[in-house]
Amino acid sequence: MLQNRVDPFGNIVRTSARGLWMGNRGLLHDDQQNLVRPFRLKAWLICVLEFKGRQRKVMSPRLYTELFFMDEATAFAAGHRPCSECRRADFNKFKSLWLKSNPEYGFAERVHIAEIDNILHSERMDEKGAKVTYTEAIENIPDGTFIAFNAKPFMIANGLMFAWTPYGYEQGMALPETESVTVLTPRSVVNTFRAGYLPQMAISTID
Repeated sequence: MLQNRVDPFGNIVRTSARGLWMGNRGLLHDDQQNLVRPFRLKAWLICVLEFKGRQRKVMSPRLYTELFFMDEATAFAAGHRPCSECRRADFNKFKSLWLKSNPEYGFAERVHIAEIDNILHSERMDEKGAKVTYTEAIENIPDGTFIAFNAKPFMIANGLMFAWTPYGYEQGMALPETESVTVLTPRSVVNTFRAGYLPQMAISTID
């Protein structure tokens, strides 16, 4: 069992659960398929599982490490964003809505995605490699956003919160009776969700 599944905190874990999306942070493993670093690039991608018939052996020597996510909301919470090659339409939508919803950075429409990746990197991981979180009023959190509650990850959707597991979500629960919560999904991505980007969520109550 390889260490190549990603949880909403951004940790890369071992599990037999399969993912609906693939991801990329660069070459993270050694020739024995052992993880030796959490990332190599600031461009953390969300990719489709199949693209133009390409075939890869997972964790091949000296090639990028294939990561897997339970759903797209999980990938965003971990700090990833759509790939510009295999998901061009989603990439364009994400970039456009990100720019629209994060005007404080002053980026022009044609800004290189690397500039956005720099912002995302600062929002997902601090200088010591720890997960960056922030506090937000619970009524301001859009669908697809992850929060931490009792040290566990929950996704918000349809006025409920869903406990995350590698195999899927548990039954929806009422939102906590608190004014604010700890948010796992990067702040600028949450802004993008508010602007209209709805991530794929592996729950039956979402179309």
